[in-house]
Amino acid sequence: MNPILFALNRRRALTGIAAALGGLAVSPRLRSQQPEMHEAPSTPANKARTALHQEIDLNASPSRIYEILLDGKQFAAFTGMPAEIDPKVGGAFKTFGGRIEGRNVELIQGNRVVQAWRPANWEPGVYSMAHFELAAEGAGTRLVLDHTGFPEGDYDSLYEGWPERYWNPMKKYLG
Repeated sequence: MNPILFALNRRRALTGIAAALGGLAVSPRLRSQQPEMHEAPSTPANKARTALHQEIDLNASPSRIYEILLDGKQFAAFTGMPAEIDPKVGGAFKTFGGRIEGRNVELIQGNRVVQAWRPANWEPGVYSMAHFELAAEGAGTRLVLDHTGFPEGDYDSLYEGWPERYWNPMKKYLG
């Protein structure tokens, strides 16, 4: 076997084993609060889509939503999984126990969060952009998400993942 291919396959296998063992280290309490992250292939109609748009109404002020998105302790509290977030422009974040990672690109207090965002299992260097726009809507917030630049074939899992892992748990957290 070609030594380069052997090294690449060995590295992929070791990475997979490390990821599986890392998943076992998450406490059962945290695992039970968030569904497992499965990547289902996109339907043929959505396979080529690389952008999505979602709007959600939340029962809290824009400043409160902004704070929840950028505070590691609060993010971990609403998702039920570990989160490390440096809340500055250029600051790195790792959420969902390191399954999602990236950097804050633009931050406007109580109004906008733009992140270079990626699941850790994407190819190194591949990032998408997650743009959270926050606007007061009565006593609450209208959050508009525009998630762009993700790889073809990921639309369906991402489109379903945002409500499942962000919006529904956040609504429950906010009461």
